[in-house]
Amino acid sequence: MAAVTGLRLGRSKGSSVVPGIRKDPLWIKVLIISLVMVFFSFLILLPLALVFTEALRKGWEVYTTALVENAAFEAIKLTLFTTLVVVPLNALFGLFAAWAIAKFSFKGKTLLTSLIDLPFSVSPVIAGLIFILLLGARTPLGSWFRDFGLQIVFAPPGIILATLFVTFPFVARELIPLMQSLGKEEEEAALTLGATPWQMFFRVTLPNIKWGLIYGLILCNARAMGEFGAVSVVSGHIRGQTNTIPLHVEILYNEYSFAASFAVASLLVFMALITILVKNWVEHQYGKEI
Repeated sequence: MAAVTGLRLGRSKGSSVVPGIRKDPLWIKVLIISLVMVFFSFLILLPLALVFTEALRKGWEVYTTALVENAAFEAIKLTLFTTLVVVPLNALFGLFAAWAIAKFSFKGKTLLTSLIDLPFSVSPVIAGLIFILLLGARTPLGSWFRDFGLQIVFAPPGIILATLFVTFPFVARELIPLMQSLGKEEEEAALTLGATPWQMFFRVTLPNIKWGLIYGLILCNARAMGEFGAVSVVSGHIRGQTNTIPLHVEILYNEYSFAASFAVASLLVFMALITILVKNWVEHQYGKEI
């Protein structure tokens, strides 16, 4: 028995394979990796290549003209303006919501957590329709705003509200589990040592959650720039006034201006690629700090 045990131990020491762990055959690895690459190429690489191929089919002159025309410029400007308004507001909401849910116990906490996930379960088109029924020109609230010279629906304010609705869970959903895992001990220790609430936030809380916050902002920014459903309902499709980049792409495509539509769509592809690069950089920096 001792000889058999010694033989087993000797084999374990001299072998790089851990006993009890079966090594998968090479053909299984090749098959799985091949399936993933085919799936990735068909759903990601091929559509991306198609966008740039169609955008440049008629040459660089047509491509650049499609990007600098007035309607495209206004769509780009409105998209960037909406994103610049929505992302900071979502950052504030995400911080407040995560702080309340992670740090305090109160009645309705479960309900609040569920409501934060509401935009994930409601169709963006339905969300846009809700704003039409709530703030349309013939509704009491919409008429009240119009008396003050403010039009919500079929105007930039409606686009901002619709985009805000569909994007507000992203920052909160990144921060809530992170802040719950961190606990309250460090903040309580800082307050005990004489720090003010603002000092506690900027020197203790914010450094601990900064990568989660940045990651949530990246996701929020990507969704805000590419949102179509809710914005399509509340915008009115007024060219040069209420069209964002996705809506302008749709209009050009429906008018059979295929090269121009793909040229403008390539802007969204560039924005998506930049977002992925920033996301990977954030993950790399976070990995270095762990």
